[in-house]
Amino acid sequence: MTRNKLHVRRGDQVQVLSGNYKGARGQVLRTIPAKNQVVVEGVNIRKRHQAPSQENPEGGIITFEAAIHISNVMLIDPATNEPSRFRTRIDEDGTKERIAVRSGNPIPRA
Repeated sequence: MTRNKLHVRRGDQVQVLSGNYKGARGQVLRTIPAKNQVVVEGVNIRKRHQAPSQENPEGGIITFEAAIHISNVMLIDPATNEPSRFRTRIDEDGTKERIAVRSGNPIPRA
């Protein structure tokens, strides 16, 4: 199994580009590099009927966010509050920094 490099990481603010939740914004809760997917807060809400268990004694219908493909989300530039692609810049001390293409501002680490 190969490990894929994703353009967003946990904690980033993203906007959904296509699908039923197009235009929705949320925070990345989890990344799944093996499947090129991310779980975004409040996006792709699903319901599942769950039988009673020790963890959930009542059982019932639970709601959760399902994963969506990484190509359907774009990082939001916090300076302009608009979605933007980004480039990486390596500083003199060797640290990598993400720079928004639209504004040229650095995107802070979440």
